[in-house]
Amino acid sequence: MPLVLKNPPALKEFVGREIGVTEWFRLTQERIDEFALATEDRQWIHLDRARASKESPYGGTIAHGFLTLSLISRFAHEVMRIDGGVRLAVNYGLNRVRFPAAVPAESRIRARVGLLALKENTDSVEAIYNVAVEIEGAEKPGCVAEWIVRYYV
Repeated sequence: MPLVLKNPPALKEFVGREIGVTEWFRLTQERIDEFALATEDRQWIHLDRARASKESPYGGTIAHGFLTLSLISRFAHEVMRIDGGVRLAVNYGLNRVRFPAAVPAESRIRARVGLLALKENTDSVEAIYNVAVEIEGAEKPGCVAEWIVRYYV
């Protein structure tokens, strides 16, 4: 069940804290194939199961780093929502992104979402989230990112 906030300034109490952790989500080969088609990134390590099982250091196909990154907005919506006071929410960009570990096809991932900072502007509230995409059974996350969202009020 997501955290429900009445408006963007209500995020203040979460600065420096974890907001939540999502449920596990299976990252299927089908989704990886569709992402490759949409982005035209058809590198064999993502698509060719036979070759990846023989030649890849990961023992099989892996998700694109950018696919894993693109799921953070989905994960953020799973852990929280803002019910009022938002005219428009905009993905404003990223400060840092790293891909510490490969995400194998068919693995389960989840996100740990925290709030690093909150800044109130004249017409918006800017939130900087820290998101770590964990891989079930893995020591390192598949993606860590500082994600900026602007909530126009």
